Amino acid sequence: MEPKIKIVNVVVSTQIGSDIDLEEAALILDNAEYEPEQFPGLVCRLSDPKVALLIFRSGKVNCTGAKSKEEAEVAIKKIIKELKDAGMDIIDNPEVKVQNMVATADLGIEPNLDDIALMIEGTEYEPEQFPGLVYRLDDPKVVVLIFGSGKVVITGLKREEDAEIALNKILETLREIEEII
Repeated sequence: MEPKIKIVNVVVSTQIGSDIDLEEAALILDNAEYEPEQFPGLVCRLSDPKVALLIFRSGKVNCTGAKSKEEAEVAIKKIIKELKDAGMDIIDNPEVKVQNMVATADLGIEPNLDDIALMIEGTEYEPEQFPGLVYRLDDPKVVVLIFGSGKVVITGLKREEDAEIALNKILETLREIEEII
């Protein structure tokens, strides 16, 4: 049985304008906080979809917490509509770029992290500092955290397909190690 991959976080960025008045935007948007002494951007939390948007004076927007790029785009469209309806000069359909995706999976086995660390180049395992083995792949360029429970976290993804590719490489490598040991 192949492990099921679940996308748990998608971070995207876009540009919705320039020189945005964050004080005004904070009054327009529900659930918005703007405290420039603590953070230079406006933080807006939506409940549907459940995401956080960071809006900066430069017009740059980061959206985090989405489960897909499409979900992030829905959230961005919502705030664009609210700001435009209030008369702000905002770009209608900005290009949305994925910065990072995080996926999880369960290998269905409890791997011996000590063996993996000894056998595989490019891994780091220091259980006194962090309970997972850190495995950096070059293609796709992602970081995989493998835990003794068999749970895996893949971060640094740009595309969902890369999670599948990375997981298959990990499983292939683990099968090779099992044969050697």
